[in-house]
Amino acid sequence: MASRPDLTLENRWLAAGYRPVAGCDEAGRGPLAGPVVAAAVILPPEADLPGLNDSKKLDAVTRSGLYHAIRRTALAVGVGYASPAEIDRLNILQASLLAMRRAIAGLLAPPAVVLIDGNQRLPGLACEQETVVGGDGRSRSIAAASIIAKVTRDELMGQLDRLYPGYGLAQHKGYPCPPHLAALRQLGPSPVHRTSFGPVRELLADPPPLPPAKCRGQQVQLSLFDDV
Repeated sequence: MASRPDLTLENRWLAAGYRPVAGCDEAGRGPLAGPVVAAAVILPPEADLPGLNDSKKLDAVTRSGLYHAIRRTALAVGVGYASPAEIDRLNILQASLLAMRRAIAGLLAPPAVVLIDGNQRLPGLACEQETVVGGDGRSRSIAAASIIAKVTRDELMGQLDRLYPGYGLAQHKGYPCPPHLAALRQLGPSPVHRTSFGPVRELLADPPPLPPAKCRGQQVQLSLFDDV
């Protein structure tokens, strides 16, 4: 039977006198459109979250149920965004780290230590930190953060799909699948596409004919993840 994330890492820091311990993860590094979203979660040691696991290993219904359970159970949850413009300006790695710092800053209870999924430390963090490769499959706090980030981003992509119809953002969440690439070739990039990513950059260099106005979406202020 495959192992599930547990509290081994959290308990080691707690035993050393560091509390509270937060887990942090992000969602949306690979898509061609939309923000990257990060979450930070502090769970109580006695949290009962049956089925908690890496968000990528869960179906949408299970993820949604755990999302609400985590929101009810967690001592603190923070969410941070980096906009498409920030991704293009900073690069996706640095934008992901920025979103993580914003998520941690959004926690109502400042953590004494943060467990971070991956191998990249967060510069300028005021607390202790530990990077954990494959952390969403090892740490319950990181797994919880991965679910919050994934569900939050999926819901946001549904909103962007209504603002910029024709691309199928609600279905593929901005990832470069064939239907998305075909829509990009037909419609051209929207204001929420990442212009530094290869398929979008290539289209900007050789744009398609302007589509009908009803397909181009609306020009809006995406205040959820405007530059800070």
